[in-house]
Amino acid sequence: MQHGPAVRRRKLGAELRALRTGAGLTSGEAARLVGWHQSKVSRIETGTSGVKPDDVRSLLDAYAVHDSQLRELLLVLAGLDDGDGRHHWWHAYRGVLPPTYRDFISLESQASGMRTLETSVVPGLLQTPEYARAVTRAAVDGLDEDRLDALVEVRLARQDVLRARPPLELDAVLDEAVLRREVGGPEIMRRQLERLTEAARLPQVRLQVLPFAAGAHIGITGPFVIFSFSNTSDLNVVVLDHLTSSFHLERKEDLEAYTEAFDTLRIHALSPEDSLDFIAGIRQDPDGAPPRTA
Repeated sequence: MQHGPAVRRRKLGAELRALRTGAGLTSGEAARLVGWHQSKVSRIETGTSGVKPDDVRSLLDAYAVHDSQLRELLLVLAGLDDGDGRHHWWHAYRGVLPPTYRDFISLESQASGMRTLETSVVPGLLQTPEYARAVTRAAVDGLDEDRLDALVEVRLARQDVLRARPPLELDAVLDEAVLRREVGGPEIMRRQLERLTEAARLPQVRLQVLPFAAGAHIGITGPFVIFSFSNTSDLNVVVLDHLTSSFHLERKEDLEAYTEAFDTLRIHALSPEDSLDFIAGIRQDPDGAPPRTA
């Protein structure tokens, strides 16, 4: 279990090592091609030292890697730069966002897929502005209005990944508590449930509700996110959020365990169609018993 930067270095190093091997080069040959000492290539590949985006570009050029998406992803891992050397949009909020949140956004912006279990609040990618403001105000104590506004702006800007080309594929399982917890008041919650209904109809979003009737389940210990990348499964990662930090799980065993857990949750959750009916029932009667669907 590691923090984001360490995971990025390890994953970047492993991917660069695989690309070098695929190019038929030894570490010494690669070093000579870019004018470095062999030890620098070794440190980068083992993740024991950081690497600048320009260094990554040099290695990718030496390995004849021309896949633009893969190049951009590896450059993000190197220093949150895109392939043209421009900072990503969240850098404008560096004074507001903690490093762990910036790490999360960088992964989210480059991922092709995101599987998430939420047990308390609506996923950030599906929140309305009013709901996002109420959640942020409750979660972060003592916020002044300017910082609150900035954090809400960030939350809403993140949602652009669902409108990108290609869009992020979002697969979300929501505990019934997410729908029942009144955040910001009845009217804000009503609009948020409407937003969930709208989002669930998007082709890139699969939303399922895990009702209380399902009883105890494998995700009862807390929410998690699994990011996947179309370029290489070696970069897939699980993110666990805590009050003051986030942890990233990258080992194959961890990825397999959380993937299996998510698949199990989907089996016990309502189907996407029944989930829409379930949400509609709560919208119509927030205080009543939700519809029982098989």
